[in-house]
Amino acid sequence: MLTVQKRLITADAIKNMFLGIDQKEYTLCKLVNYHNEVLKETLAWGTLKNYFTTQKYIQRFLKERFGTTDIFLSELSFKFITDFEFYLRNYQPQDHQRPMDNNGVMKHLERFRKMVTMAVKMEWIDRDPFEKYQLKFHRVEREFLSAEELIRIENKEFKIVRLQWIRDLFVFSCYTGLAYIDTMNLTPGNITLGIDGEYWISTCRQKTDQPVRVPILPQAWKIIEKYRTHPRSLQKGTIFPNISNQKVNSYLKEIADLCGIEKNLTFHLAKHVKYSI
Repeated sequence: MLTVQKRLITADAIKNMFLGIDQKEYTLCKLVNYHNEVLKETLAWGTLKNYFTTQKYIQRFLKERFGTTDIFLSELSFKFITDFEFYLRNYQPQDHQRPMDNNGVMKHLERFRKMVTMAVKMEWIDRDPFEKYQLKFHRVEREFLSAEELIRIENKEFKIVRLQWIRDLFVFSCYTGLAYIDTMNLTPGNITLGIDGEYWISTCRQKTDQPVRVPILPQAWKIIEKYRTHPRSLQKGTIFPNISNQKVNSYLKEIADLCGIEKNLTFHLAKHVKYSI
């Protein structure tokens, strides 16, 4: 039989054939691992980390719902997807985080669908279980920071050094439009002198790999001068000392409370400032 199928005859192949196991059957966990391994060089770390989180929820779902660590891709179905959605919606975090909202659930399912699409393209699975499934994102009104709120943050005196530091990073992003990761990656080599005689930031956005040139306004230049000679900046060869995005956003919540700002202050909000009052 193996000779007719033109497959390599090995002890494992004979054993699997005797047990009725098809070597060509691929599993869900093998797909997830393969996807993350293949794309680790092309995806930004933040994006890849999100895939790892989705992988974690898939593993938990398999264990709690089916009492197993893996299933064949051929077992995936529309019902499996909707059951996974129900599991995510009702998942209760143990680390004091808030339960997932609708869009958080949809993000995990969107990543899951991309993995399954890869399996379909590679012919690891005969049919797409997501074919009749629709992602349903809720439209979210984007929050904006007003000019008055930005001034309030700029002028606030903080006695705690770490809050001064995070405030400065946030204000820098407000005046440059750079995302967290692009701000952290800035080096002295990204500072160039323009034909107008003023200093500019020349870099590439990590998320899109698109080149960007930003004029350095006085407020942003003052912050660059403050941190470019910091020991941790000099050690890493960057403009700013490094800190994780998670800690930045955690400290920004403290800053919002101290400044009397009721909005969900995150580093991403720095890119959305209404300068007209």
